[in-house]
Amino acid sequence: MSPADAEARVHAVGLVPVIALPSPDAAVPLCQALVKGGIDVVEITFRTGGAAEAMAALREELPEVLVGAGTVTSVEQLDAAVGAGAAFAVAPGLNPEVVERADEVGLAFWPGVCTPTDIEAALRLGHRFLKFFPAGPMGGAGMLKALLAPYAHLGVRFIPTGGIDAGSAATYWTIEGVAAIGGSWVAPADLIREQGWEQITQLASDAVTARDAARGRS
Repeated sequence: MSPADAEARVHAVGLVPVIALPSPDAAVPLCQALVKGGIDVVEITFRTGGAAEAMAALREELPEVLVGAGTVTSVEQLDAAVGAGAAFAVAPGLNPEVVERADEVGLAFWPGVCTPTDIEAALRLGHRFLKFFPAGPMGGAGMLKALLAPYAHLGVRFIPTGGIDAGSAATYWTIEGVAAIGGSWVAPADLIREQGWEQITQLASDAVTARDAARGRS
């Protein structure tokens, strides 16, 4: 999948569940629950062990799910994500070495930014699809609107992530220039540990309903 196709798919879904798995074995039932609720995109982070194993299992057993790697902070992690079949990768910050490696292998890569200086560094590297992190602590939707003002005409689009929940998500979805939202509230760690798949399906379904309302869909 090309980077442009991955970006389009993520924009269509509008929500990227950010997952730190307690065990790779949870990946497939978790994503089955998300798909049942209407979300077929997931970001498996490298915050816990077994992330690459989980991504590979998802690509094998649930090929309809767009699987990405999160918290990618090194070239080694990016290569592991590619080897596991990830369709995209996301980072909390902007590491030029990781950006360049992603470009070399043709993987959609969305570096994290939170200031105008960060954004301009990303633009110099040819990247306009960016993660705004940590969204909540950095000023939320108001800060994001301010950042978009001087850069939207350059094609910059954001995935705000960090501190977003069901109560604040709609505010971000209404902002032109927000491609999607990243968040963990749809699949919280406690429900994953408890195998609360039905509850996760309901949370995903509620998020899809809220997304459609915010985007003006019937």
